[in-house]
Amino acid sequence: MSVCTLCPRGCAVDRENTAGYCSCTQEMLIARAAPHMWEEPCLSGTRGSGAIFFSGCSLKCIFCQNMEISRGRKGMAVSPVQLADIMRRLEDAGVHNINFVTGTHFIPGILKALEIYRPGIPLLWNTGGYEETGTLKMLDGVIDIYLPDLKHVSPRLSRLCCSAPDYCEKAVPAIEEMTRQTGLPVYDGDGIMQKGTLIRHLVLPGCTGDSIKVLQTVAERFPGFPVSLMRQYTPPEGIGLPRPLDRRLTEEEYSRVLDCFNALGLSGYCQDAESAQSAYTPPFDLTGILE
Repeated sequence: MSVCTLCPRGCAVDRENTAGYCSCTQEMLIARAAPHMWEEPCLSGTRGSGAIFFSGCSLKCIFCQNMEISRGRKGMAVSPVQLADIMRRLEDAGVHNINFVTGTHFIPGILKALEIYRPGIPLLWNTGGYEETGTLKMLDGVIDIYLPDLKHVSPRLSRLCCSAPDYCEKAVPAIEEMTRQTGLPVYDGDGIMQKGTLIRHLVLPGCTGDSIKVLQTVAERFPGFPVSLMRQYTPPEGIGLPRPLDRRLTEEEYSRVLDCFNALGLSGYCQDAESAQSAYTPPFDLTGILE
């Protein structure tokens, strides 16, 4: 029996036939594979990022905008051969990169697919940051760009949001491994990232103190790496989120964190208020999975 320890949950389930904490067996599930225009400009560019949205997740944040796939099993089962075909079609469509969104629990299948077909464009690992460094070493020399979140510093907040009080103690070493693998970002002549790590942080309502600690951590531990300071928090309706997560971010809250971002001399991206709308969440309707 082979037990799964790919993520920090360490649920040790035999995922051949049984779902792990991630809600999935080892059979890959994909909910969408299509050009995505709503990543950072250096990733989406003018032709989009080739986003492959995998179902299941080891974090399952209580406010997740992709809840129908992160907590459920919505998606279509694909083999490594089919995933290789999906990557080839995305590359043929002209996307700037192949973007694996929340793929940790399917790493063995993804690596098999890449043995069948390795695209000639950068490979991007899009993750919530809750990773095991040993698992990330499986991707060393494979992934060109890492796009991790650094969500929380506070164990209390990460316990509330994703039942993972050890989030920060896992995410910081994980991002250190990502930056070791990629080095500082490299861009082409059009400003499209070809290699590197870009760190994301979503500012949450009522949690600006923790956001400031996150930015301080980035400035201290990851100097020179760009940061995407996101204000797109949109609380899902009808699930009874606890306060203050049941409301949108205010202008004053984002401005406070942005002031810290600037004071620390960080570089990267910020968002305008219009980013906080559900319209930016793509439909998980199996687009791009079948020919």
